[in-house]
Amino acid sequence: MSLELVQKLYARMPAVLEKARKKFGRALTLTEKILIAHADNFDTQVWERGKAMLALRPDRVAMQDATAQMAILQFMQAGKKTVAVPSTIHCDHLIRAESGSEKDLARAIEENKEVYNFLASSAKKYGIGFWKPGAGIIHQVVLENYAFPGGLVIGTDSHTPNGGGLGMLAIGVGGADAGEVMAGLPWEVLHPKLIGVRLTGRLQGWTSPKDVILYVCGLLTVKGGTNKIVEYFGPGAETISATGKGTITNMGAELGATTSIFPFDQKMVAYLRITDRADIAKLAEANRELLVADPEVQTSPETYFDQIVEIDLSKLEPHVVGPHTPDLARPVSKMAAEAKEKGYPVQLKAALIGSCTNSSYEDISRAAHIARQGLKAGLKAKTPFLVTPGSERIYQTMKRDGFLETFEEMGGTVLANACGPCIGQWKRADAVKGRVDSIISSYNRNFPGRNDGMNETMSFLSSPEIVTAVAFAGELTFDPVHGSLKAVDGTEIRFEPPQGEELPSKGFAKGAEGFVPPAENGESVQVEVPPNSERLQLLQPFPRWDGKDFEKLPLLIKTKGKTTTDHISPAGPWLKYRGHLDKISDNMFLGATNAFSSEPGKGTDVLTGETGLTIAQIARRYKAKGIGSVVVGDENYGEGSSREHAAMSPRYLGVKAIITKSFARIHETNLKKQGILPLTFANPKDYDLNEQPDRISIKGLQGLAPGKPVQVIIHKPDGKEIPIQTNHSITEQQVAWFKAGSALNALN
Repeated sequence: MSLELVQKLYARMPAVLEKARKKFGRALTLTEKILIAHADNFDTQVWERGKAMLALRPDRVAMQDATAQMAILQFMQAGKKTVAVPSTIHCDHLIRAESGSEKDLARAIEENKEVYNFLASSAKKYGIGFWKPGAGIIHQVVLENYAFPGGLVIGTDSHTPNGGGLGMLAIGVGGADAGEVMAGLPWEVLHPKLIGVRLTGRLQGWTSPKDVILYVCGLLTVKGGTNKIVEYFGPGAETISATGKGTITNMGAELGATTSIFPFDQKMVAYLRITDRADIAKLAEANRELLVADPEVQTSPETYFDQIVEIDLSKLEPHVVGPHTPDLARPVSKMAAEAKEKGYPVQLKAALIGSCTNSSYEDISRAAHIARQGLKAGLKAKTPFLVTPGSERIYQTMKRDGFLETFEEMGGTVLANACGPCIGQWKRADAVKGRVDSIISSYNRNFPGRNDGMNETMSFLSSPEIVTAVAFAGELTFDPVHGSLKAVDGTEIRFEPPQGEELPSKGFAKGAEGFVPPAENGESVQVEVPPNSERLQLLQPFPRWDGKDFEKLPLLIKTKGKTTTDHISPAGPWLKYRGHLDKISDNMFLGATNAFSSEPGKGTDVLTGETGLTIAQIARRYKAKGIGSVVVGDENYGEGSSREHAAMSPRYLGVKAIITKSFARIHETNLKKQGILPLTFANPKDYDLNEQPDRISIKGLQGLAPGKPVQVIIHKPDGKEIPIQTNHSITEQQVAWFKAGSALNALN
């Protein structure tokens, strides 16, 4: 991280913050301080939570290899010689977990050679730092190297908020956003509302930072944070390690939150120092008042936040959430009764720890303490036990301090420093399609199909120490806090509460960290895209809007219930096509529940009456005939990951508009960026009016304007017309994107 960049930010903050206090007539929260300090133009910016669009200047862009492909392809369309802000690419998503770290990494390098060569050559040419496969998971590497208090980073992954553990606003975005910021444009985001979470007390015994966010997920639900930033504060916040804070802010993505953040404190100082950034720690300490909320916020939080949540850490219990959603939460003590009541499979098919959410030294050392207790009693894991280190630095330190040996002795397999099973990159040997299994992990996301590609798998989330203890039992119903297991000699073993170190007393071990700097002059570097590649495809601009209303378009799909970006554009085996828009578009809506079909991802060609086709096949047929289509969706449509393919594929295959009860933030922005019209029902009950044979017209598009409702007409087969009203959140700039056909078209 550039010390000069941090110095410049801290130097300009006092004057603009004082200006803001006078303009607003009040003190400022930490979130507001960072937003204000990064405003493109404070004086002309409208500051109205939940309504105004903010134009911000991020300090940095971070991209993971799956989304970086499309981000770079879009950046290339801008015709720039080099990126305008510091940027990095991290190769962590394309490594499939199967045989263990060494074999998995070697296979991934061979299988993904085209993609890695493309990303490496692009990085070298355009001034981007490149982290090679095996270097680590993007969010862990960013925390170790680039995150700093008071900063603003955007990343092409929904768990970018991990950086909030070091007191910065770290926000997940789509690749188009990243491409535009790298091209020198400001970044736009809806001015978020603020949720204040006041922490008191101190975590006790088995309870870990993971339990804070699992509890909050249960409290606020997966859409409770939409278009909001969660700001933690209070005396309890200072008792949580920097990496523990990162765990909490990482999983704020499961609330739908724009991001989450903690105020600067001595825990952050300690982490910065041990990760070779003592100079930044010293600078932050000297500017502490800029990196915490004003004192008035602590004393009267209800005046400054739109919502307040109070948590006494001393009373918090260890939690388990799931299956199928991260907001179905309960204390671990109630898991057995609920599993019996709801008929969850009790036998676990796998237990997994690590990931970008929970692979800190503190997490691993506490899990290892539990593992050693089990081994002392002669126990081994009764289910496959998989360990995902977050980075090469973490891996080497685990190895040096004996943790790897401990996990392997209990029967564990250490995976590559990559996402793996957390994102569907996992070949689970015993998975059987159609069979309902249970797994438990310390990961962050557990939507159907998310981990092993099986929609039936029931995925539960908990802390690494709980998962490790449960692995010895092999059963979902084991409560390690209150229960006991039978040792080899027949005696009962009851685990002591986990103990660990926040940071390694010997410092972090170093390995081949895998960073490749860009060329000093990239003009002579050629970007590598093989002409007949099945993995990469140079982009063609989307067509401009023709100036006409959308008339009597067929309804492509009406999604029912939870429709995440995983449902719209599944990952797993499709990850390899992230750089090839045409090929990856064949997965469009494969995981979505169609209100008119008993089989997910299937529908009917209403022009021919043929049924049982994939939604992509139907869309391609319509596109070939020059006909666009409309999608209707349910609540919080597009929740989950930031993958813009969930917007680009529908655009590529002719979807003109998506009408829903409500949208998730990142996906709604991605749709706008690609030139799709995102509309919401003014009356959510109008969702029920849409039937399979209907045609849909969208009127008055010449007059499309911010805040102005859009009329939609539903045409029934009998000739009846039902007019309904829809709303949108499109700004003046976004109207220009729609008319140009995409944000990139408008840029050019």
